Amino acid sequence: MRTGVPGLPTPHPLIDGLPAVYLEQDFLQRFLAALDDVLAPVLLSIDNLPAHLDPRSAPGDFLDWLAQWVAVDPHEGSPPELRRAAVRGAVARHARRGTVGGLAEALRLETGAEPEIVESGGTAWSTGPGTPLPGQARAWVTVRLRAAGGEGDRARLEELIDAEVPAHVGYTLELL
Repeated sequence: MRTGVPGLPTPHPLIDGLPAVYLEQDFLQRFLAALDDVLAPVLLSIDNLPAHLDPRSAPGDFLDWLAQWVAVDPHEGSPPELRRAAVRGAVARHARRGTVGGLAEALRLETGAEPEIVESGGTAWSTGPGTPLPGQARAWVTVRLRAAGGEGDRARLEELIDAEVPAHVGYTLELL
């Protein structure tokens, strides 16, 4: 992930830790300078680890790595702000997954537009027998979304909805 950066200064030069008797040896100076070039990115990554693990300040390649940690697959073409927001709120969204609120939030993050979601389910309780069941026989969700895009966007949205709704729930996507 992190690789050598030409000219990157080391925060802790190895030559500074040697006794004065070794400071005049040319080979040792060159050898330690080469090690400093190799170790500088490692030491700086370790020094900045809290910033690398925070989605708000992580470099792009670390952000993709963090997204894998929290099981988020942000769209590659989405702006960096949306990708960072997707990683930052992933744990809370996983708790809401399978709900209308969770589906709406996932669609908002993907498209930036506010979806209209209509579900067929319902709940009811009764003190007497024979009360009709609420909702429809088959659970169904209708998603209406004002989004500009072609078939590629529709396919991506359908993949997202498939991942967010429970397996037994059917859906209809209407792009307005």
